[in-house]
Amino acid sequence: MTSEKKEKFPSTFTIDNFSSTATLANNDQIKVPIGDSIPEKDPGGEYDPYEHRDLDHPNTFTGALTHLLKSSLGTGILAIPRAFKSAGLLVGLFGTIIIGLLCTHTIHILVRASHKVCKKSKIPSLGFADTAEEVFRNGPKPLRPWARFAKNFVEIALVLTYYCGNAVYIVFITVSMTKLFSYYFPETETWDQYFKLMILVPLIICCQVRELKHLVPFSFIANSMMVIAFGITLYYIFNGISEVKLSERSLTTGLEGIPSFFSTVLFAMEGIGTIMPVENSMTKPTFLGCPGVLNSAMSVVVCLYTAIGFFGYYKFGDLTEATITKNLPSNEIPAQIVQASISIAVFFTFMLQFYVPLEITWNRIKDRIPENRHNISQILLRTGLVMFITGIAAAGGEHLGSLIDFVGAIFFSTLGLFVPALIEIIVDWDEGWGRFHWRLIKDILIMILAMFGLVSGSYYATLEMK
Repeated sequence: MTSEKKEKFPSTFTIDNFSSTATLANNDQIKVPIGDSIPEKDPGGEYDPYEHRDLDHPNTFTGALTHLLKSSLGTGILAIPRAFKSAGLLVGLFGTIIIGLLCTHTIHILVRASHKVCKKSKIPSLGFADTAEEVFRNGPKPLRPWARFAKNFVEIALVLTYYCGNAVYIVFITVSMTKLFSYYFPETETWDQYFKLMILVPLIICCQVRELKHLVPFSFIANSMMVIAFGITLYYIFNGISEVKLSERSLTTGLEGIPSFFSTVLFAMEGIGTIMPVENSMTKPTFLGCPGVLNSAMSVVVCLYTAIGFFGYYKFGDLTEATITKNLPSNEIPAQIVQASISIAVFFTFMLQFYVPLEITWNRIKDRIPENRHNISQILLRTGLVMFITGIAAAGGEHLGSLIDFVGAIFFSTLGLFVPALIEIIVDWDEGWGRFHWRLIKDILIMILAMFGLVSGSYYATLEMK
């Protein structure tokens, strides 16, 4: 039984191999019928999912904390100063903290809902999409026929989120390449689309790697390059910052900047696709609570993002670019090292981001393809998807900020805010939503905020792309 389970649900055992924002998962749950092979430890008591998670390499508190930090601290942090530029120092400071608390809360209610349906259905663990399915299946009778749709919606949205995130990565790469090469070869300043074509072939070749363990060296390279780039960028941010006067910076801006700020911070901070795989890899209930893995990780993330956004905008003011690395001087060697490091780091992170959504896509179509054509079909699928992602990046042009806003507004508002709030409403339907239905009111407000972010963020992002 154990060996069959490992083969059927590989992502439960490969979470340790991820080290970037690639930890999206589909089959990150373990479904083991009670009485099949793992007896209940307390037949007369309440079912405890943690007692039935049979994992060869469970995550400890420290391991789970490390995974959440690595998945949240990606390239999006380089765009946070631009978010502060859109909102102003004061609004950015408190806004980032509020959004961080909101993201933490929606993750909390998603995990809590997953635990409730796991206990009810006697399943050790469930992924995001499967949690949505089980919640609808155990919800009010009119909603039960929608269970399969709920799973498909979340699964497809997760896949599209990470494919579009990869498109943002391509723009990150070409922006850094343009900044680097244009100093030595001025004519390359307008080569943004050409750079996308140049990296297309290497990306197609590298994305043919099918085994997760073979991507580990790429992860090491990406992490090393990001540390170098981040360290040098911090040096430039704080070097000479004492000469800047607070009166030279905007404390608040108009309401038009709020949608861009909201979408950018959501894009950078939200890691809803990585949460359930990490939580499902634990055998002790230390993910939630105080201090807990979630609260500890998000405290670090919120503090770091707030600090980088505040001081990044404080240093460069209205000149702050879509990615803070673009503000670094082109004629200095350390700054050139940053551009090269970012390009390399994001290039190798691309295939890590590409891996799991590709697996989800392949698992949905492979049964319709003759087995003797699986190899060529995989090659064609991977090639086609890389070209599709590059096409999205090409359509975005040099509008990195707008593309980030667009992805954050549409996908992370939906998956990170709207869906968890809806799930909590349904999962608490029978037992009630607390005194004066406060949880129902709170979740409706979150859903309204998510719709505001989706509509206003995508609208202003579209205007900026024109």
